[in-house]
Amino acid sequence: MISIGFLPSPAASPMKFLLTLVLTVCWLKLSAQEALVPRQVYTDAKARFRVSYPESWQRQRSEDRRQLAFFAGSARQHPIVTLTMRTDGPGAASLLGRQDSLWRRIQQLSRAQILRLEQHEATSYAEVSYHYTYAPDRSSADRTRVLGRRLWRNGTEFDLEYRAADEDGRYLSEAEQLVESFDFAAPAPPAPLPAAAAQCDNKMYGIAALRRRNEAWEDDCRTIHEFAADNLSAPPRIHRDALPFQSYALAKGFDNCLYSVTKAPTDAPEYVYRYNPATRQGEYTSWQLPAQGPETVWISGATDEQGNLYFSTADANKLVKIDPADGTVTVLWDSDPLRKAAYFPRIGFAGAGSHGNFCLDDTGTLFQVYSTDGSLLTVDLQTRQPGPEPLALQGLPKRGGYSDLLLQKDEQGNRRLYLAGPKALYEVDMPRRRVRLVRRGTYTDLAGCNLFGPVPAKSGPAAPAAAAVTPTLATWRGRVLNGVTFQPLPQAQLRLRRPDGGEIKVPLTAQGTFTITAEPGLAYATTIQLPGYLALDSTYTPPAGPYVQDLLLYPLAVGSTLPLDNVQFTQGQAVLLPTSFPTLDQLVGMLTKNPTMTIELRGHTDNQGDPQKNVVLSQERVAAVKTYLVEHGVGAPRITGTGLGGTQPRASNAREATRRLNRRVEVRVTGVR
Repeated sequence: MISIGFLPSPAASPMKFLLTLVLTVCWLKLSAQEALVPRQVYTDAKARFRVSYPESWQRQRSEDRRQLAFFAGSARQHPIVTLTMRTDGPGAASLLGRQDSLWRRIQQLSRAQILRLEQHEATSYAEVSYHYTYAPDRSSADRTRVLGRRLWRNGTEFDLEYRAADEDGRYLSEAEQLVESFDFAAPAPPAPLPAAAAQCDNKMYGIAALRRRNEAWEDDCRTIHEFAADNLSAPPRIHRDALPFQSYALAKGFDNCLYSVTKAPTDAPEYVYRYNPATRQGEYTSWQLPAQGPETVWISGATDEQGNLYFSTADANKLVKIDPADGTVTVLWDSDPLRKAAYFPRIGFAGAGSHGNFCLDDTGTLFQVYSTDGSLLTVDLQTRQPGPEPLALQGLPKRGGYSDLLLQKDEQGNRRLYLAGPKALYEVDMPRRRVRLVRRGTYTDLAGCNLFGPVPAKSGPAAPAAAAVTPTLATWRGRVLNGVTFQPLPQAQLRLRRPDGGEIKVPLTAQGTFTITAEPGLAYATTIQLPGYLALDSTYTPPAGPYVQDLLLYPLAVGSTLPLDNVQFTQGQAVLLPTSFPTLDQLVGMLTKNPTMTIELRGHTDNQGDPQKNVVLSQERVAAVKTYLVEHGVGAPRITGTGLGGTQPRASNAREATRRLNRRVEVRVTGVR
């Protein structure tokens, strides 16, 4: 589910105002935000799926309830996206067979180009996603763009698809978000987890409250940072947009998966989401938290010595336990135990901070942090009795924003208590009641469980499994095509340079098709050459498993455009990175071999930030590339340049993975004699 949050008015509840203020005030002063499109969520309780779409769009369901159409605006003429449900008959093909079948069907279309075709197999469903363009017929200059997902679950096929003229990109960004938002609200029962896997590793995680993009801070609460317990000051491993919703709460299970729930104040039952950091895949579990209550949100998660998961509301009035072994969800209390403490009036008055963020130790003590000053509070989990006076800590900033606690063990087995504060993570020295700054960063919740050793196996059903194991190899298939006619070029020479420097010559079939086996997640330098065509030099990072993407070569003719994908700059600046030099050297070589060729450099950015500043930045980057070419022997009169900013995107700006494709420099041939 996608949740959009807005800053409440002063008349709103004090708790909600403080929660939002803590996470937004530090960046609202620094940047102007891109407008967020309000969205609404459609949930099908019977088919158990949910999808979000722009609030201004309309939806219409067929009489047989097997198709759902989404229309832009009030006019219901041509649907932008359709969702169709079909019965998956007996003897259905394997996931690989389904991908191959779709690949063959796309190749039969006129002048088709596949931008992406990949498969994914989770615990409870299988999926093939795709993105391609084609011409309606061989003589037409128009092209149609299609992107979608096909999912199979419990004998039902779900087809979600956007289809529109390629030149009409008015709704492409919103449609892409709609397609990606589809998820199952409650998956089928997962497979059992092997007992040997029920042991927590040393990794620690935090939900990033903010992210920096184009020199400006913006709200996040979806991205997870991964830390090694032996060096928390080292740069974290980033799991960008790991959660399908904004969240304040995170818990780590003994299966080494992360569990979270939306921060939306719905006051309605919510399913818990499971994310596997090892595979970077996630899905909703069948565990459902009860309604959290009015004027509050789920704010924190934790784990106990038995591997049970806990979630607490911001007002601390509700604490819920989930037993992963049998899926039991138990409300441990529905009234804050600290109300019985003599000091409660000092932390529970109207407008006070929250104290719902917590962690557990192996003695059954629940530690809470008071968000206003970072003082520590305790509750006996068994008796529900509050501890003595709050424990004040020395060395903390005086302003509020303290958001979580976590007990971990270091490599020597020593206990470490970590405190997430405003813009920093601290280690607490309990005997001295002092803190030490460990690293910068703002985190809404922390998660880890290495404080607890292996636990004996419980009777009854085993804990739920993590997502399906990711394949260890990537199989990249595709075709080399003419970028103008989209016809195969079997005579082209395709070479792949591995990260270790080794080079592979990849053979092409008579249809221009290639197959490459590679290691997933690694960047491979790709070079394609053919006399009479502009050489292509780019970098491809194949995902795990079977993957399809076509490559384009453009004829050496006036008007042809060559993307310089490997030309990169320091973020927000016009300073060339050294990794750009090999590509620019190849461009120098091409211009040297064709001394009469003239070119235009075209600079592009994404749509983030001030549009005029983006134009200036793109102009400065074009000037930097021209300077490099001139310094390496290319005559300056042969090179012109223009900066276009974010006016000509070649991919959606809806998410970072595609937005980076819009930050580029291109070479356009302006003359050949």
